[in-house]
Amino acid sequence: MRIPVFICSLLLLAPCSRAADGVSYQGGAGPGHGKHIVFLTGDEEYRSEEGLPMLAKILAVRHGFDCTVLFSINPATGDIDPDCQTNLPGIEALDTADLCVMLLRFREWPDARMKHFVDYLNAGKPIIGLRTSTHAFSYQHDKNSPYAKYDWNSTVWPGGFGRQVLGDTWISHHGEHAKESTRGIIVQTVADHPVLRGVTDLWWPTDVYTVSHLPADATVLVWGQVLAGMKPDDPAVMGPKNDPLMPLVWVRDYKGDSGNVSKIVATTAGAAIDLKNEGLRRLLVNACYWTLGMEDKEPAKADVSYVGEYNPSFFGFGKGKKGVKPEDLKMTAAQ
Repeated sequence: MRIPVFICSLLLLAPCSRAADGVSYQGGAGPGHGKHIVFLTGDEEYRSEEGLPMLAKILAVRHGFDCTVLFSINPATGDIDPDCQTNLPGIEALDTADLCVMLLRFREWPDARMKHFVDYLNAGKPIIGLRTSTHAFSYQHDKNSPYAKYDWNSTVWPGGFGRQVLGDTWISHHGEHAKESTRGIIVQTVADHPVLRGVTDLWWPTDVYTVSHLPADATVLVWGQVLAGMKPDDPAVMGPKNDPLMPLVWVRDYKGDSGNVSKIVATTAGAAIDLKNEGLRRLLVNACYWTLGMEDKEPAKADVSYVGEYNPSFFGFGKGKKGVKPEDLKMTAAQ
């Protein structure tokens, strides 16, 4: 159920506790010490609320970054609820962030909260956008908002945030959803790019998206090959689905309204189940180093082993875990 915007607006007037807003993983020793990464989760299908905390733990424990993970919260229960498209408390954490990693879908936050995101972007700070972040925002209720142009289907700012910032908006599934999986094909002419360092064996069960409007300044790092089934050894689909291949991972610079330039890494992969793939986890960890200008500190083969167990839910609507609060995701002493 979508939580009405007016309820979220009322919540802004109430005192909030950072402990209830999200979860923080403090970095230890490592190249990332002193850098703060904020993760924004909130999608109804791909379980960003499960996948991004796992990635944040790896970056904190294995690489030393301070990580804050924020969630869509049901204001009535305090539970993590990705179907609540209008309430992501704690977003002021972006005010002190060095990097934003996001997997959002069709969000419509109150203006006072959206301003933190827009201010972050216009400061020229980097963004890593996963999967449905191409259609992160949908202004269906407040078309007079100063941020309505961020809508994925905007005609004022064609394609909204997805096309203007990341490089493309939502168009369609290219592979057949839940029937045709994805093999990542590294572009050999850029195989030495820092984001691809030590990356091999890219495969996951979500499908390839159609991407057809990338700007000229985007550099494709990985193509998405559509496979005929849901196993990594399934053959590639013959015909136009793979001729040409669709962009799967790309990088670009975005020049904001203030004139500042943000490094962007975007991928149409990134579901929680996708992140079981070691190559994809390494690519995203590398992306954090690169967007922060730390490629000289990036390991030759980044450690992306799990911190604790990782058993993500498969993608699909209504399949999220119920009754989970942010504090339930704190690291334990055993981890």
